[in-house]
Amino acid sequence: MKKGVLELCILSIISEKDAYASDMIEKLKKSKLIVVEGTLYPLLTRLKNEGLLSYRWEESKAGPPRKYYLTTEIGEQVLKELNISWQELVDAVNDIIQKSKSKVKTK
Repeated sequence: MKKGVLELCILSIISEKDAYASDMIEKLKKSKLIVVEGTLYPLLTRLKNEGLLSYRWEESKAGPPRKYYLTTEIGEQVLKELNISWQELVDAVNDIIQKSKSKVKTK
């Protein structure tokens, strides 16, 4: 489940704006999702190989060129589907939690 959530988060970050890997890690950390490069880079490679992402190189003022990732049309469609699946999961979990809470209150 965490893998799917991470894909959703990565595609969401990149769909907002072309993103550099360290920028993605920083956004995830700010959201309390701790992801290390050893997790991120294989995921980015897999998403690129599946046609969901592409990338471009951009010169850096300090250091080597940077690889910026962007979503493809297929990636945007998959992101929409992942958002729907995520909302269905959230709704299902909330439904179970609410039913559980109401049973606890009636006891």
